[in-house]
Amino acid sequence: MEQLSTNPTLAVGTVAVAAALYYIYTNNYEKTRCLIDVNNQTKILPGKERIRTSTLLKDGKVVEYDDPSVLTLHDTFLHGLKVSNNGDCLGYRPSKDAPYKWLSYREVLDRSQELASGLIKLGAKPQNDQFVGIFSQNRVEWKVVEQSCNGYSMVLVPLYDTLGPESIKHIMNQCNLKMVVVDKSVKAVTLLQGVKNQDYECDLIVVMDTITDDVVALANETSVTVKSFDDVLALGKENHHDFVPPKADDLHTILYTSGTTGLPKGAMLTHKNFVSNISGVNALGKTDFLNITSTDTYISYLPLAHGLERVCAAMMYYCGARVGFFQGDIRLLMGDVGALKPSVFPMVPRLVNKMYDKIQAGVAGSKVKQFLMNMALNHKMKLLKQGILTRDTIWDRLVFKKVQDLMGGNVRLAITGAAPIAIDVLNFMRCALGIFFAEGYGQTEATAAVTLSVPGDYFSGSVGTPACCCQIKLVDVEDQNYAASSDKGEVCVKGANVFKGYYKDEKKTKEAFDEDGWLHTGDIGMWLPNGALKIIDRKKHIFKLSQGEYIAPEKIEQCIVQSSPVAQVFIYGYSLKSSLVVVAVPDPETFVKWCAGNNINGTYDDLCNNAQVNKLVLEDMCKVGKSRGLKSFELPRKLFLSNELFSVENGLLTPTFKSKRPQLFQRYKDTIDTLYIGMD
Repeated sequence: MEQLSTNPTLAVGTVAVAAALYYIYTNNYEKTRCLIDVNNQTKILPGKERIRTSTLLKDGKVVEYDDPSVLTLHDTFLHGLKVSNNGDCLGYRPSKDAPYKWLSYREVLDRSQELASGLIKLGAKPQNDQFVGIFSQNRVEWKVVEQSCNGYSMVLVPLYDTLGPESIKHIMNQCNLKMVVVDKSVKAVTLLQGVKNQDYECDLIVVMDTITDDVVALANETSVTVKSFDDVLALGKENHHDFVPPKADDLHTILYTSGTTGLPKGAMLTHKNFVSNISGVNALGKTDFLNITSTDTYISYLPLAHGLERVCAAMMYYCGARVGFFQGDIRLLMGDVGALKPSVFPMVPRLVNKMYDKIQAGVAGSKVKQFLMNMALNHKMKLLKQGILTRDTIWDRLVFKKVQDLMGGNVRLAITGAAPIAIDVLNFMRCALGIFFAEGYGQTEATAAVTLSVPGDYFSGSVGTPACCCQIKLVDVEDQNYAASSDKGEVCVKGANVFKGYYKDEKKTKEAFDEDGWLHTGDIGMWLPNGALKIIDRKKHIFKLSQGEYIAPEKIEQCIVQSSPVAQVFIYGYSLKSSLVVVAVPDPETFVKWCAGNNINGTYDDLCNNAQVNKLVLEDMCKVGKSRGLKSFELPRKLFLSNELFSVENGLLTPTFKSKRPQLFQRYKDTIDTLYIGMD
C-alpha cells in the first residue's frame, strides 16, 4: 500500500482528480462475457424430483467429453502437446531467486515414457491393476509419474505430504502398494521404517532427490530396492516400452479423502470421471470467461493429491497451457508467483482470507489510507454491481496496483473452492484484483467440481451453476426441517464425474449412494431465484443447544473469523448447554498491533493470556458476527485465545486446510469444559 499518500492536501487533490476521471472511465468498460443468463442459470427437468441441469445442456443430457478423440488423461496430454505446438509445459525454479526453467510437452512425454519403461523393467505391469504410489509435494517429477501411469494404464495412488503413520499404514495395506515414488529421503525413511516394523510390505522405492546413507542402510536391512529417479529414467531409456493407453472407464487414481474423521477413504476415480469434469466445467465458459488457451500460465501449489488441483492442472494440460510449480515452501509462494506471473491462480479460502487481512492491516494505521481505500472500494463496488470487472480505473493505479502486483500482475482468472468463503471478502478481492474470481463447489467423490459461479452473479452468495457433466437435485432432510419442495435440501449429484465408489469399502460406498444411483453429498443447499445453488448447511456438523436451536458451526466460523485480530476459530457447544464457546488463534501479523491500538502492549504470548484482551477480542468477534446477520444464540459467550495455529502438521487441519472438528474438540476438550464452568 505504499502508493497511498499520507499528505492530506495531496490526498484530497488526488481524490478530486480521481472522482472526475471516474465518471469519464466508467462508461467505457465491457462486462465479462458469459454464455449463461445470470438470472436464469438452471433448467428443471420434467418429473417430481425437480432435477436441475445447466441451461446449456440439451434435454438435460450431461457432457462426458469435449472432443471424441480425447477420452482419457493420456489423450488429454497428447491434445495439449498438439494445441501448444510442443510449447512449454512444466516449470520450476532451481533456487529461490532463479527464474523459471521449462520442460516442453514433448520432453515431459518422453520422460514419462522413460520412467514407465524403467518401472516395467523393475517389475511393474502396464495394466489397470498395477498401483503406483507417490509421496511428494507438487513438482515436475509428480506430473511425470502421473503421466507415466496415464500412458501405461497404471493406477496412481497419492499419499498426502503430511499423512500420519496410521494413515500411511492404512493406504499401503489397503492398496497393497509395492512401488512408491517419493520426493525426499526422509519420506523413504518413513516408508522403510514401516516395512521394518512389519506394518506393510514394499518392494521398490524411487527417490527424486539425493538418497541418503540412512535410506541405504534401512533398504539393506529390509531388502527393499531403492532407486534414484534419474536411474529409473536411464533404465527406461535403455529398455523402451511402447505406450499401453488406458480406456475411458479404466481406473485412473485412488484419491484418499483428507479424513476429517477416522482413517481416509479411497475414492476410485476413472479417466472418464476426470475428462467429463474437465469438459463439464470447460463447457460453462470455453469461449468467454474461462477461455483457457496455450498462452495461459498456472501456479501449482495446492496438493496434487487432492481432486481440485488435479482437475485444474488437467484442464491446463488439455488446453496446452504452462504449469509452474512452487518451490515447496508456502512461505516462498508469493515470490514464486512474482517470478512466474501466472494468469490463472487457484486458491483456498484460508489463503484468500489471509491476503484480505494483510491488505486491511496495511491501511489500518492511517486514516488517509483508509479513506482512499474506502473511496476506491466504493467506486469499484458500483462497477461490480453493474457486472463490470476491471483493473483499468484510476483507483487501480492509485490504490490497488500493489495488490495486483503481489499476484504477479498478470492474473485474469482466480478460482476458490474446498471450503466456504465470506461474500464480502470475495467481492473485495474481485474489486481489488479487477478480475473474475470464481467460487466452485464440489467434492472428491464428484472428481472435483459440481458447480461454478459465473460472471455477474456477485452478490447472491451462490456457488454457481451446475457443471455440464452432472445433474443436481435436492432431497428432504426432515430432522432439520429442509424440504425439497421449498427448494431446500441435501445436495445430490449424478453424472459422468461421479466416482465408482470407495476402494475395498462396500459399506461406505452404499452409504454414499441411494438406490437410484444419486451421490449424497451431506451438504444442505437451496436454489436461489436465479437458479444458482447456495450451500446453507451441513448435515454432519449440525448440533443442537439445550433450548432446541440448531447450530451450523462452519457458518458461524465463516462470519466471526473476519474479526481482524483473529486468524482461525473453532466454535463448539454442548447439547445440554444453551450457549456457545469459541477457541480462536490470533493473527500473528495483526494481533499485537491491534492490541496496541487498544492501548494494551505485550508479546504475542502475553497478550493471548491477557483477560482484557480476551474481552475485547470476544466483543469484536460478536460485533462482526452481528453485522453479518448471526442470531444472538449463534454468538459465543466465552473465548479462549490459543497461541498454537491450527495446521496440517499438528493434525488440526486437513491437507486442504479444512478444520478437523473431532481432532480440534479432543485437543481443546479440557479448555471447553473450563469455559463452560459457571455459564449455565
